[in-house]
Amino acid sequence: MGVRGLQGFVGSTCPHICTVVNFKELAEHHRSKHPGCTPTIVVDAMCCLRYWYTPESWICGGQWREYFSALRDFVKTFTAVGIRLIFFFDGTVEQDKRDEWVKRRLKNNREISRIFHYIKSHKEQPGRNMFFIPSGLAIFTRFALKSLGQETLCSLQEADYEVASYGLQNNCLGILGEDTDYLIYDTCPYFSISELCLDSLDTVMLCREKLCESLDISLADLPLLACLLGNDIIPEGMFESFRYKCLSSYTSVKENFDKKGNIILAVADHISKVLRLHQGEKKLEEMLPLGPNKALFYKGVASYLLPGQKSPWFFQKPKGLITLDKEVGSMSSAPESKQEVPMCTDPESKQGVPLCTDPDSKQGIPMCTDAESKQGVPMCTDPESKQGVPMWTNPESKQGVPVCTDPESKQGVPVSTDPDSKQAVPVCIDPGSKEGFLLCTHPESKQGVPMCTHPEFKQGDPVCTHPESTQGDPVCTYPESKQGVPMYAYSEYRQGVPMCTYSESKQGVPMCTHTEFKQKSPLGADPEFKLEAPICTNPGINQEDLVNMEPEIKQQVTMVSDPEILKIARAHHVQAESYLVYNIMSSGEIECSNTLEDALDQALPSQAFVYRPVRQRVYSLLLGGGEDGASTCPTVKEWFVYSGNPLRHPDLVRPLQMNIPGGTPSLKLLWLNQDAGIQARRLDALLGCFDLSSSREELQAVENPFKALCCLLTYLFVQVDTLCLEDLHAFIAQALCLQGKPTVQLIDLQLDYIDARAVQLGSLLVRGLTTLVLVNSACGFPWRMSDFMPWNVFDGKLFHQKYLQSEKGCTVEALVEQNRSRLTKFHALKSVVCKACVRENRRIVSRQHWHSPQPGRWGRQGSGSHRTSSGYSRAGPGQHWRIQGPGNRQYEPDHWRRYSSSGWSN
Repeated sequence: MGVRGLQGFVGSTCPHICTVVNFKELAEHHRSKHPGCTPTIVVDAMCCLRYWYTPESWICGGQWREYFSALRDFVKTFTAVGIRLIFFFDGTVEQDKRDEWVKRRLKNNREISRIFHYIKSHKEQPGRNMFFIPSGLAIFTRFALKSLGQETLCSLQEADYEVASYGLQNNCLGILGEDTDYLIYDTCPYFSISELCLDSLDTVMLCREKLCESLDISLADLPLLACLLGNDIIPEGMFESFRYKCLSSYTSVKENFDKKGNIILAVADHISKVLRLHQGEKKLEEMLPLGPNKALFYKGVASYLLPGQKSPWFFQKPKGLITLDKEVGSMSSAPESKQEVPMCTDPESKQGVPLCTDPDSKQGIPMCTDAESKQGVPMCTDPESKQGVPMWTNPESKQGVPVCTDPESKQGVPVSTDPDSKQAVPVCIDPGSKEGFLLCTHPESKQGVPMCTHPEFKQGDPVCTHPESTQGDPVCTYPESKQGVPMYAYSEYRQGVPMCTYSESKQGVPMCTHTEFKQKSPLGADPEFKLEAPICTNPGINQEDLVNMEPEIKQQVTMVSDPEILKIARAHHVQAESYLVYNIMSSGEIECSNTLEDALDQALPSQAFVYRPVRQRVYSLLLGGGEDGASTCPTVKEWFVYSGNPLRHPDLVRPLQMNIPGGTPSLKLLWLNQDAGIQARRLDALLGCFDLSSSREELQAVENPFKALCCLLTYLFVQVDTLCLEDLHAFIAQALCLQGKPTVQLIDLQLDYIDARAVQLGSLLVRGLTTLVLVNSACGFPWRMSDFMPWNVFDGKLFHQKYLQSEKGCTVEALVEQNRSRLTKFHALKSVVCKACVRENRRIVSRQHWHSPQPGRWGRQGSGSHRTSSGYSRAGPGQHWRIQGPGNRQYEPDHWRRYSSSGWSN
């Protein structure tokens, strides 16, 4: 997490940057300095989860009552000294960090395998050194904090960026987390959660200014250092050879420092003594071995720049430049831009001409100020006319190409100087051939249209006439991106096609990229730039387009077109009131991290598959637009962790048609309509997602908070044939006994031993509770979220105790601890679940009736272990159901079949 090696470096090599501070004292100082302003700490909640989870037991599915109590104490402690907390949670995994996400998930898989090996060998929970946070901890922590009255937000992009931005923009006391990226961001102070003593409110502040002083670099150099060392965007191995070259030439190697510490010192030394000499004169790719990773590296550096911040490594700082035989004489400050602009004194006109520093040519380029747009446009001095002609920088040849400003469109069009007429003739520069295509002035549009001189074409034909327009356009508004894309004539087509596609880069190439085009530039023309991000040829002009990309801009193309519905989903997401709904509707891509599942246990399917049919119906509800929506809505990309999935590609999962009485309601009906009876439609939709509409009356009769639990248990037992009556008894008994137990009694509860199967069952149920959160959110909240918060219906150790007792053959009376009231409720809840299962042709029997394990029923080799609630299981006889998970194949559950006592059905 964060910058590679920096945490260890700070602890061992630069401990002086760590200062012990007290939050109470800092808050008092903040109030005296900012009267009327409440001291606020921004909390990176994802970094804090493992420090918040203080219960001794973590293996059984989570000690949720204890955890909730610990969170309450945490909040109370800060509130008591007048400190406001605001919590941020990760709301998405950005594509740039997907590889790192996958790498960590696969590492977690190996750790989980070791955990289960230990459990089977020792029959006890491993030590804290093997600690693995309970499934669903991040999701339920959001709701726990909200129930404690705390402001809780879910990010629309990388959470650490939003945390750093919020801290800077709101003059916060500091950031509480455990991520060295916060040493790189130029934001408010950074405090360590791992060093926090809650009793005294002492912790450690890590000072980035002292870090810079130790490394002899500036704050603005930290993003560059972070990317050269490696972070979540830049793989550590990308610059490994470069770092060793720095180390070999580093003359101040400290013998008492470790190798990693000396590497960080060497890279920082290279930045301060080598790179800085050419800062503002050379581009980074001219000073560093970026190769084909140039775009990724630039984006990595830019990812640390908060709104309003700029990097000196992205800008050219003119230092007495002599350009085009014209000497830079002074600096001019344009009132509109409030920035100093280099001026060139033209000996012919005796007037000062603004200069633009072009990063490609490394020379100052004269600029003309367009009267309409008040923006500077690069220009060249025509030797014939002695007049300034606007110029466009060809990204391939890195040479300035004259452009003319069309009086109608006020847009620059590349031109060439005709040697015969000595007049500017419009041309279109083909970046691939570096040759100009003549332009003509279309008689209707009066704009320059590219003319093709290809031998297979008739000369003088426009390259493209946009299909939605009767006029020739120099660029085409591509239907997908709504951005200007140049027209290029392929010899195969004999007509203009929407995009000039190089054979090498397969990317669109911009015809002109200066700032007067009121659009973001299409993809970069450089073959090394394979990044789908706005690229501008002059980063000094439009750098904010690259850096300050708001989430709304990033999510231009969404799975749902209704802006009102999307706005509601976004609001619920940001306020941490829903789970996965906005991700599905905006990007069509979701993920689920590791679950404590035994990869060697062939009797229980992974939760990823058990709850997939529910998610498929949710996709139909969210993306289908009502009736028959599943057949028309797109697939959803699922990054779900399960044994055998290498996570090289997401699973492409198709929606599953819902079966709801009265038809599938629209989202507007579920989310916006407040008429009487709508709540019943919401409940119908929720039960439809679990395919339990036929059990509506029985489930409705169950009291809270057991209603949601019965729904989940019914689905589980219909779905997974290897669950038996003893399992059902343990689930129900623990939920009933939980209601009357104080937290201290749960803490003192001791288990005889740990059972691996019970561990997985506990995690399976908790993942079911997170699925309920998703469904309830998607259906407009027919049930209270509190009814399926785990601290109200599940306790890991208590379930484990009931499971072991049930396995030993204890009576139901013993399971409910000889409590008559609980016994009555037990039989009522069991009856609801069993009747609903029978209605789905699933009879729950005791394990004693299983005389011998049946391959189809016990093993994952057969389909009997798992089925969809529509009556079909995953695979046919002899097929390993796990095999059908990994990769990017599409899932159509319609062909799944369930094992029955009469044999395999086809």
